[in-house]
Amino acid sequence: MALPAYRNLLRSARLAFQDDTRVLLSALTTARANFESSRLLPANSAEAEAAIAHAEEVAGILRRNIVQGREEEGGDKFHLRIHNDTERGNNSSIKIAGKASMGMGGTLADAGCCGGGAGGAR
Repeated sequence: MALPAYRNLLRSARLAFQDDTRVLLSALTTARANFESSRLLPANSAEAEAAIAHAEEVAGILRRNIVQGREEEGGDKFHLRIHNDTERGNNSSIKIAGKASMGMGGTLADAGCCGGGAGGAR
């Protein structure tokens, strides 16, 4: 179980940091060091399973949530390297959660300052 998790982590790091050699080498070195430090754990122990789960979570974050940008000439724009595995959202869950936390009216005025209720800051 550890070898597939390790390979997945390395692949995810390569995907996330493809054009940034310095960061890629640092990520690969850190992954190897973390796996080496857990090498002597018993195969089916809770600690080994937790370390493998952590590696899988990190791989998922690297694969879906890390986007690197490069400054374009002129200095006021960035080119983002978004790949097929990059998580894209439409923020609908944030909009729904936002209305629920603001109260029935669904406006910031109804919510008040810092969730303090109607009337805002005093």
